[in-house]
Amino acid sequence: MLGPVQDGGTIIANTAPGCWGPMITPRLRGGHEVTQPVAVDGAEPGDAVAIRIRDITVTSLATASGHDRWVEGHYLGDPYVAARCPQCGTLYPETRVEGIGQQAVRCATCGVPVTPFQIEHGYTVAFDPTRTVGVTLPGPAAERIAHDAARYAALPDGSVQHPILLFAPHDLVGVAVRLRPFLGQLGTVPAVRMPDSHNAGDFGAALVGAAHEYALTAQQLEEARTDGHMDVDAVRAGALLLAPVKVPGAGIYMGDMHALQGDGEIAGHTMDVSGSVTLQVQVVKGLTLEGPVLFPLAEDLPPLARPLTPDEKARARALARQWGLADIEESAPISVIGTGPDLNSATQVGLRRASRLLGMSLGEVLNRATITGAIEIGRHPGVVQVTFLAPLTHLERAGLLPFVQEQYGIG
Repeated sequence: MLGPVQDGGTIIANTAPGCWGPMITPRLRGGHEVTQPVAVDGAEPGDAVAIRIRDITVTSLATASGHDRWVEGHYLGDPYVAARCPQCGTLYPETRVEGIGQQAVRCATCGVPVTPFQIEHGYTVAFDPTRTVGVTLPGPAAERIAHDAARYAALPDGSVQHPILLFAPHDLVGVAVRLRPFLGQLGTVPAVRMPDSHNAGDFGAALVGAAHEYALTAQQLEEARTDGHMDVDAVRAGALLLAPVKVPGAGIYMGDMHALQGDGEIAGHTMDVSGSVTLQVQVVKGLTLEGPVLFPLAEDLPPLARPLTPDEKARARALARQWGLADIEESAPISVIGTGPDLNSATQVGLRRASRLLGMSLGEVLNRATITGAIEIGRHPGVVQVTFLAPLTHLERAGLLPFVQEQYGIG
């Protein structure tokens, strides 16, 4: 790890695109290209780290993405982790680039196309200078960018990926989009060695009994992962994330910046970009978490989980008194992350985590998430946010009240 950074200190990073570039660079074994972890002074297993996202700025000029298909024979069990040359059989082969297009990345040993993924339906998008909007491009423009892919991707120093812009996809043309950048990966190092993209219950499930060297048991995955790979679009500038600490120093890492994404990342991929990130970190001693806890921006909360306005509170108090209640409950939003092999199991994990964290029955969490919140999809197939208004008494007992006060001015 780098560091350590002081408790309360700042981490500034230049992150590389997360998904597609690493996916077509077989030497990268993690599925993504994330930052080197940073140790936080005083963080020990059983603590938590509060991560305040101060800034996220897109630096790429353009990117490419799309829905993928796996190329049979080009991987050992898992195309994200164990790329293999289909001709010479080399695992994690070194590669060279010849031209542009989906056959451009080739095995350095035998020269055949070697990427374990191809784009089935994709697009190239250019961003305006303010990084507020983008437009998907036609073939000639996509190919012009492909010939200068690293510059348009704004790859950081030290990045070894082949930019996905090399593929020049252009099935989707003339679509205007609004940028809303966030981090797909943000968290702490897991307790055992695993590929970074698989540090979650859905992608991680592929490690259980895998044929490659990163195989884990189901128990190892359950106990070791920290769910740093969330793809939750609310993990953006202004949000506050609490992450579990499972190794000495915590190991804060980040990456997989997305220029934008609708809930679910339903195509499997979105617009991966380079960018600059500024975080402030704080050790929270003795706060043992099963997974990440998020306090999003108020505008990112589901409508029913947003704090009541003064007028709504006044109306609710008047109604309560009319029916013999002295007052209404004081509450604030919380978003608990759940991950699992599929959305149903991820939801159950998130609900159980919320129940244990706040000392509530599962039935109470179910009711509160239904009437004061929502279950939102972070990533299909298996990352969810369980978001609801929780009583301040329970948040205080769990050690979370200071973060609620800071983020929402409540309590």
